[in-house]
Amino acid sequence: QVQLVESGGGLVQPGGSLRLSCAASGSIRSINAMAWYRQAPGKERELVATITSGGSTTYADSLKGRFTISRDNAKNTVYLQMNNLKPEDTAVYFCNAAVTTWYTYLEVWGQGTLVTVSS
Repeated sequence: QVQLVESGGGLVQPGGSLRLSCAASGSIRSINAMAWYRQAPGKERELVATITSGGSTTYADSLKGRFTISRDNAKNTVYLQMNNLKPEDTAVYFCNAAVTTWYTYLEVWGQGTLVTVSS
């Protein structure tokens, strides 16, 4: 099996920064696209950013310029650098990965990490 474990969430003041990490482990042959999603209280889960194995990225239009997704393929880890955070960025952030194992293809989700932006 494959697991994703997020870390780096917490409480931050408006205007502050956080860096989330998500590490994949298990029977991994390769990881294709990786992504970050978020779900605010009472709202649907939304896509934040994606990154391919080759490093191509996409972002939600509203987050361009403040959030940066990156990955370290050697460590099977994806990152989300979040700058100039706003109260409306408060949400549980989830990592997602398209993983090829030696036997099958999986879409895997992490358990989520809470980001709270508040003074």
